[in-house]
Amino acid sequence: MKKVLIALLALCVLALPLVGCAGGGESEAAPADAASTPAAAPAGSEATVGADDAYATSLADIEAKGELVIGLDDTFAPMGFRDEAGELVGFDIDLANAVCEVLGVTATFQPIDWNAKEMELETGNIDCIWNGMSATPERQESMSLSQTYLNNRIIVMTNEGVQIATKEDLANYKVGVQAASAALEAIQADPAYDSFSANVTEYPTYDEIILAMQSGREDCMVIDEVFGNYKNSQMDTPLQVADIDFGDDLYAIGFRKGDTELTDAVNDALNQLIENGRAGEISTEWFGEDIVMRPAGMASAEEESPASLEGESSSASESAVSEAASAA
Repeated sequence: MKKVLIALLALCVLALPLVGCAGGGESEAAPADAASTPAAAPAGSEATVGADDAYATSLADIEAKGELVIGLDDTFAPMGFRDEAGELVGFDIDLANAVCEVLGVTATFQPIDWNAKEMELETGNIDCIWNGMSATPERQESMSLSQTYLNNRIIVMTNEGVQIATKEDLANYKVGVQAASAALEAIQADPAYDSFSANVTEYPTYDEIILAMQSGREDCMVIDEVFGNYKNSQMDTPLQVADIDFGDDLYAIGFRKGDTELTDAVNDALNQLIENGRAGEISTEWFGEDIVMRPAGMASAEEESPASLEGESSSASESAVSEAASAA
């Protein structure tokens, strides 16, 4: 009997804290719909948050804050990189500054982890990605892409004496390519890849591939043309360029999927620079020639009557990207 009484007392003692917890939680409970109520936006916020977009930016937002925050990898020469003095320079840097001048805002460049570029964009840390970014079908699905603005290809650069007339000839040579690059994706998707895949070695950077070629450990490399030509311009003994290529690798600017108004505004500004020749001048300064792409229907620089820019839209840009991706 004494044991039963002790057990009952123990149960009562254990039950008391549970009653207290239940009472406290009830008195502090939030309204039933509190969890579905979004946090209030800060006063003067330049961004709008919607049901479909985690973060969105309009042209008016950019104009209000007076800057376009551009995410980039600041090691990607010649698009955007640091010179010997540590200054940010490059083709995309000059072009973005010119576009922002047309828009009446300042270009603010924000170095980012390239592998996390989509997250940087989606969370609003940057307004766009502008740094030699390939216009792939996957990015067209996840972003609002500008019109493709730079004509680029995946090419093969070789040491002197290496003879490559067809893709299958790569089976006779040691081939270097950068890991996780557009060039690697291009060769892996090519029907001829199986014929030379055993000879392919991946490297973290193209600088390492060039050193391997100079030491005789590699015979050739697959690289995007813009980067390859720039590297050649810095070398005492330039590499040779084979007659074959692995298709187009066109560049575009990436915005958040819902930011079509901002995409259109940048397209319009870019087209103004193409029409008045400034974009071509910037290209010539960096590449020795004008390789800036002109939208379909726009007159060439040699023609006297430039085409009208009216009617440019993000949907037209997406169509151009689709065609470029199909060609690649």
